[in-house]
Amino acid sequence: MTTIRLNRFCRALVLLAALLEFSLAARAESLSAIFTNIAPAAHIAIPRRTSIIFIECDGLGYGDLSCYGQMKFQTPNLDKFAAEGIRFTNYFGENDNSKSQAELMSGKKSANGETTVAQILKNSGYHTGLIGDWNLGDENSAGAPWRKGFDEFAGYLDLADAGNFYADYIFRYAPRSILNETNNQREDFLGREMLYPNTGGKKGDYIPDLFIKAALNFVKNNQPDRFNHYRPFFLLLNYSIPQAGKALQVPTDAPYSEESWPQPEKNKAALISRIDGYVGQLQEQLQKIGMTNNVVIFFSGTVPPGKTAEGEPDFFHSNISTNDLRVPMIAQWPGKIPAGQVSGFRWSSGDFLVTAAQIAFVDPAPTSDGISVLPVLSGQTQTNPPAKN
Repeated sequence: MTTIRLNRFCRALVLLAALLEFSLAARAESLSAIFTNIAPAAHIAIPRRTSIIFIECDGLGYGDLSCYGQMKFQTPNLDKFAAEGIRFTNYFGENDNSKSQAELMSGKKSANGETTVAQILKNSGYHTGLIGDWNLGDENSAGAPWRKGFDEFAGYLDLADAGNFYADYIFRYAPRSILNETNNQREDFLGREMLYPNTGGKKGDYIPDLFIKAALNFVKNNQPDRFNHYRPFFLLLNYSIPQAGKALQVPTDAPYSEESWPQPEKNKAALISRIDGYVGQLQEQLQKIGMTNNVVIFFSGTVPPGKTAEGEPDFFHSNISTNDLRVPMIAQWPGKIPAGQVSGFRWSSGDFLVTAAQIAFVDPAPTSDGISVLPVLSGQTQTNPPAKN
């Protein structure tokens, strides 16, 4: 009985350990490989390929950021991010989050069964992680994240639970994260991990805050170095904020508590500022670990905000029509993307797969409908190709 209780207690600590050391097992495995393969061999110079981070936010409108014309409040971290990279004015989202995610993954319009960008990058040697919401398959389906190319996953497979920012669990796929004391072997963890600060209706851990903590540790633990043979990584950070509506939950409406705005607008502005802070934390972490010149970061919206009984999209981004699907897209790649660019090049999430594959020097899925935006990122003049029939 004591052993059973001890095992239950240890399992309860898995989430905390996973968030603090999101990829430690994989890193240890790489280190082990070095010391078990020490036979002399000819040195082969391998280009150090670029790591890729893609951040997407559901319900982020075109004019919700001050670098896109927001006048009611400021988003200083994203403004700096844009000033040091490229800001697109014709990046288009979708009217449905699942559709947007399917296009991002497959490079095609509605193609859940296709090869994903995560599979392409993983098969070419990238370590891949997904933090946030996944809308393309649950744990029992062929569309589960770990069956679609992700080495690690922390987030939600259920849209209803993903909308609860104080959920009492998080779904985890953590390979080699649990020590089996009977055989002293590490085994995979797959399933729900309880968030005890949120049980019983308590609001201890705000889920989006946990996601950025996990992301910070992912980049720290997977930074390319000699221990993992300078292996690059791909991280998809998928946020369901700042979507508007009755389910919108915020820890506080600060720093806008004293504004005369309607409460839903205060809440959304607070969330946008929170997202801006997340980007600042990520930039700071990359600076801290010395990983600033070989990582490309994409930041975008997925679905523009719609009008609901609880929110009015024109309050923040009245500079576009309500049927316009444009959303923010900013990319930064020090040394590769010239700073201060603004581009009217027209593209969408369906073009990311081909772009990421070209960044990684690998062939994209032959069935992809997308085009590579790499020439535009590099500062080359490029016009959109003719529309496909």
